[in-house]
Amino acid sequence: MSSSQNAPSIIFAEPTPLGLIGLAVGCAALAPVALGVTLTPAALRTAAMICLLFGGGCQFLAGVMSLANKNLYGGTLFTAFAFNWGMNWWLLNAMAGGLMPDHAVLLSVDLCFFLVFAAMTYGFGFFSGLLFFFLLVIDLMYALKIIAGFTGTFALALPIAALTILLGLTALWIAFALLLNPVTGRRLFWFPGPVFKAALPEVK
Repeated sequence: MSSSQNAPSIIFAEPTPLGLIGLAVGCAALAPVALGVTLTPAALRTAAMICLLFGGGCQFLAGVMSLANKNLYGGTLFTAFAFNWGMNWWLLNAMAGGLMPDHAVLLSVDLCFFLVFAAMTYGFGFFSGLLFFFLLVIDLMYALKIIAGFTGTFALALPIAALTILLGLTALWIAFALLLNPVTGRRLFWFPGPVFKAALPEVK
């Protein structure tokens, strides 16, 4: 059987840039709220809709397309993260209506997400150093959210907002690298190789 027959069939074009651009737009919508620039009900509802359409919609589409392309890693991350953006949509809408979501439930979910993303971070280190850094930013965001949740401090709000902006910018950088580097035939956007090397299969 030839190698071409063994290769997984590609149904869709590479969907990763779509998911990353959606994530970046969602982060941009959250930035004014996270920085405390505007906290009006109108601002919260506006950010909520953008999070739903771009953060949730683009990432869900990218995740399903990745899974169809037999990309288990990217498909799992994008699809799971898409529902997280859906949760952001609900949270912002709830706060705009004067409802404060339950603190204990959100903290428990953040702890679960931290474990998921910590494991995914290690795995992405076998693909690219930039993807590894991207997931590290997410890990740090969740770590700070968990610390703030346990301690009740507001001192970490600004660092979390800064990481939200850094996450969006990193997502754009990776998306541009995947879109423009192949088109131009140049390394316009730096995209390093793997951080870790997979173990070689044992020879029997």
